[in-house]
Amino acid sequence: MTRPVYLDYNATAPLKPAVIEAMTSALAECGNASSVHRFGRLARRSIETAREEVAALVNAAPHQVVFTSGGTEANNLALAALGRGRRLVVSAVEHDSVLKAAAGAEIVPVDSRGEVDLSALKAMLERDARPALVAVMLANNETGAIQPVAQVASLSRAHGALVHCDAVQAAGKMDIDVARLGADTLALSAHKLGGPQGIGALVVAGSVDVRPLFVGGGQERGWRAGTENTAAIRGFGVAARLAREDLPAMQDLARVRDEMEARLLRAASEAVVFASGSSRLPNTSCIALPGIAAETQVMALDLAGVAVSAGSACSSGKVAPSHVLRAMGVAPELTKTAIRISLGWRTTADDIDHLVDAWAVLRARSRSLFADRAGSPAPAA
Repeated sequence: MTRPVYLDYNATAPLKPAVIEAMTSALAECGNASSVHRFGRLARRSIETAREEVAALVNAAPHQVVFTSGGTEANNLALAALGRGRRLVVSAVEHDSVLKAAAGAEIVPVDSRGEVDLSALKAMLERDARPALVAVMLANNETGAIQPVAQVASLSRAHGALVHCDAVQAAGKMDIDVARLGADTLALSAHKLGGPQGIGALVVAGSVDVRPLFVGGGQERGWRAGTENTAAIRGFGVAARLAREDLPAMQDLARVRDEMEARLLRAASEAVVFASGSSRLPNTSCIALPGIAAETQVMALDLAGVAVSAGSACSSGKVAPSHVLRAMGVAPELTKTAIRISLGWRTTADDIDHLVDAWAVLRARSRSLFADRAGSPAPAA
């Protein structure tokens, strides 16, 4: 039996062996990092080493890194801290952990490539003199479109606004320098990098007043109360270090992605790749197969041994039309047929072959079914 093919790295990446080894070692140790005895000091040393490694991934200082339970908490923490007394301005393609945490926010539109409309943002900041918090992700989790965050930050600064950037999908897939981006806060998550689920970080680059979501202790500089998850943090640190070392390989992955898309389009000429005209993450492809519902595609490919997704994986297993594609002006019927294919560190040429073959079979079967129902031959390719 052919091994299952996993092409859903934007949902979560497989744990890297070195991460498993580091976490297993940490789980075998005992010590609360807040304790002053030897066991506590060893745990603290482990956490601070990981903090240095996570900081290095985005060229930040270690003291700027606050560990959280993941990207969702990091986004919520940033909005709570920066948004106090400020109007919220967020892009239309943000992750739900930003959109739902920013209730009542003003929405910045995007263009057909999925990139933030800077002129619209400028107009929104100019017509209201109240201080604002602008939230724009670095790269979209569904289309891979990279946002002009540095320009957003420069424009926001000129109008006295603070900036939060969700870099969860971008980290490890592109070079990130938080200072060059100009964001006040930056959200990260370990499990997109080949690290463990349930651990993330908020990088606090600007001067921000603390407004913790959890209280009860002084951990993480008062930003997040609670005993640190030493094993997960250690795994995050190792994953961040490996991701930084592997950044040059992302160019090769982009070539694999581009060739994959070309083959899929040859197999189904009516297919549409979204955000293909923008700068994208090297591993991400959002593609529609008109006439076949996304849920049907996901299930059919799964039965063929290929795991992909329909949009974000953060909706409790629901397959729903993408708000990202809707914001890009994609027709509703086409939006309902879009799936996301995301590659990663274990992706092989055989995996791509398997996907393309399964995609071609799915398309052929659907056209045959269409012909049977219509009582006439299927349209020519």
